[in-house]
Amino acid sequence: MNGLTKHGLRPRRWARTTGPVLAVALFAAGHVSGGTQASDFPSRPITLLVPFAAGGSSDVVMRLVSKKASEGLKQPIIIENRPGGGGNVAAMAIKNAPPDGYLLMMGHTGSHAINATLYPDLKFDPIKDFAPVAPLISFNNILIVPRASPAKSAKELVGLARSKPGGLNYGSQGVGTGGHLLGVILAKQTGVTLVHVPYRGVAPAVIDMVAGRLDMMFSSYLTSKPHIDSGSLRMLAIAGTQRLPEIPDVPTMAEAGFPGVEMEQWFGLFAPAGTPAPIVQELNAELVKALESDEVRNVLRPQGSVIIPGTPEDLAAMVARDVVRLGQVVKDSGAKPE
Repeated sequence: MNGLTKHGLRPRRWARTTGPVLAVALFAAGHVSGGTQASDFPSRPITLLVPFAAGGSSDVVMRLVSKKASEGLKQPIIIENRPGGGGNVAAMAIKNAPPDGYLLMMGHTGSHAINATLYPDLKFDPIKDFAPVAPLISFNNILIVPRASPAKSAKELVGLARSKPGGLNYGSQGVGTGGHLLGVILAKQTGVTLVHVPYRGVAPAVIDMVAGRLDMMFSSYLTSKPHIDSGSLRMLAIAGTQRLPEIPDVPTMAEAGFPGVEMEQWFGLFAPAGTPAPIVQELNAELVKALESDEVRNVLRPQGSVIIPGTPEDLAAMVARDVVRLGQVVKDSGAKPE
């Protein structure tokens, strides 16, 4: 994951954005309403919404990064888990929040790209209603099965699905997430039946996987690693363009015989549109410092996360690109909200 991905994403830093995307980002981050004061920010604790249940990969990452960033901000960052609607519940809270920097959101590929196409009646605009603050990490899901599964490879798993009249069930982090769409893509490519079981976050889905209540799922390596290490779960393939250095023996889905079953996913921090530029810049500076610290890097890198510190404009460009790119994936997959 050190070079360009299939879709052109550089996992480290992105080229400086120009044109309409930059204009949108600057408007969202820099439009200051009359009387707004940013010079004393932050003067009280900041609340940060994580749109998944506690214990999932996004929750773990955000707690680690926010703890480090709060040192520079001299104020606590309070994590509040706000799952629901693939990020829509948290996104609506941010859209309607005062643009003062005290309520933020850890957005992701689903909430700020996929959902724009998946939900025809979406009540927010992923570009106009948010001020991008900073990209955080990217990762690829891994295809996992419970210990009792007879499948020892992705091909054997597809064969198992073909052998069962009702197919296999698979869990995901929620409707419209990468784990959901990867299952849709795999089912469409192979013609097998895969029954989607959405959860409010990856952690509860992984727990049900360990208990044998799910046949398979695409999960982050960070969340499933303890159960993989204990032997409760088994990895079959990576839904990305390259193998992970941490697990070099695990093939990509393409290497396993299923090219195109891949989706690189990212997380980034967002504030409400209209948040003053100085506040956005201060938040960005402390987040980048946190991401580049040894304390954060030494924890995240071994867990399969690619750290992607960057500017608000970088994150704005990612959103604008993936609203189009992943919107087409949603259309091609035929996925619908459940």
